[in-house]
Amino acid sequence: MRLALFQPGIPQNVGAAIRLSACFGVGLDVIEPCSFPLNDKSLKRAALDYGPLTHLMRHESWDAFLAAPERREGRLLLFTTKSDLPFHRFAFQPGDTLLFGNESRGAPPEVHAAADGRLTIPLRPEARSMNLATSAAMSLGEALRQTKGFVGDA
Repeated sequence: MRLALFQPGIPQNVGAAIRLSACFGVGLDVIEPCSFPLNDKSLKRAALDYGPLTHLMRHESWDAFLAAPERREGRLLLFTTKSDLPFHRFAFQPGDTLLFGNESRGAPPEVHAAADGRLTIPLRPEARSMNLATSAAMSLGEALRQTKGFVGDA
């Protein structure tokens, strides 16, 4: 199981994803360019000292991400508001990569086209979207629950 962030725009969300990755032992892919310098200073506050525990892979572009050896395993699942398939009704598999678009722009057509599945988190009609880190945590939790991927699961 992996998390992937497409061109993230908020360093605190990447920091929170680093902590999420570290705590649950899943890989984290950051697909650049980011809207901020991806360095220790920009991530330190949110990631705290969890950086060494995470399996962070930086990819200089979408094409580099698609060509990475880690990407050859499992399905690429895009979380988007442009889907009618609720994530909690989807059957996750251990090798899945959960992909989240940019916080303000989402994901462009080429990212949608490359996805093996497109999932949504159902929201009230008057709500636009949720925070990226919250969405990633909810989705990863459900995927790990289904695949018995939590630490200590048999």
